[in-house]
Amino acid sequence: MPGIKVGWVSMFRSIAYGIVPNRRYADGAVTLVMGVYESCRALGVDFRGVGLSGWLMFQQSELEYPAKSITLRRGYEFHITTIKYDGSIGRVVVKPTVPGSYRQLLDAIITGRVEYMGRVVIGDYGVRNNQLWVHGEVQVTVPLDVYYEHMARHRRNNGVLFGGVDVNADGINLVIIDEDGELIDHKTFWFSEVTARGFPRHRAWSIIGMRIHEMLNYAYNHGVRILFLENPEVLGRLKLMWVGSGDRKHENYNHKVAIFRSTIIEKITMKRTTILN
Repeated sequence: MPGIKVGWVSMFRSIAYGIVPNRRYADGAVTLVMGVYESCRALGVDFRGVGLSGWLMFQQSELEYPAKSITLRRGYEFHITTIKYDGSIGRVVVKPTVPGSYRQLLDAIITGRVEYMGRVVIGDYGVRNNQLWVHGEVQVTVPLDVYYEHMARHRRNNGVLFGGVDVNADGINLVIIDEDGELIDHKTFWFSEVTARGFPRHRAWSIIGMRIHEMLNYAYNHGVRILFLENPEVLGRLKLMWVGSGDRKHENYNHKVAIFRSTIIEKITMKRTTILN
């Protein structure tokens, strides 16, 4: 297989374009498959055992302003290119709920003409009163320095300690050491209640989000300057797919590792930029 993104796109663009006749979406799909393939190699998982998950995602493959296929407009609207089964192309306008803390960032994209990449994730859909409805997210990727500039909520951290985070199925472990490797502190932030069968998913992620925030505030207030995590790029890519259960000993490895832990690590990665930097 090709070793770089350009090689993957060159080899598979025509195949993807034959299914999705939009160059940006086609390249985005190829990029995602490349990420899954690289993650499988890093984890020692057989790529042939990976299958599609039960939801739809499409994205652009590069940063640009304005993004042509998933376009941010004033008023926090997104004009999204859609493709029907017959190949015809249209545009729909989506106005998602945007938390107040993110509006400043979206405003900066428009006023500063910041390059960005759009992604749409559709988790569920159905028909109600003869009307089709969908439930999902619109995600935006911007350069990291832009995110730092507009999303930082704490003053610059002058701490000198190091923190290590380990994510388990029922909690987040934080270990704090000094520059000599001496243990300074350790604490676990539990969310074991969310692992109960049938626990509401939305409430579960709300609780996990609170524990993440508590952990980061604890690290910040105890002098942690640098926080070390597992690589979310490896596990995070695999959460987009479904790993064959035969590749790991535990039958729930798919859900608890490829989705659960990687999602938490990604959330910590996003939140820590607002607290520790």
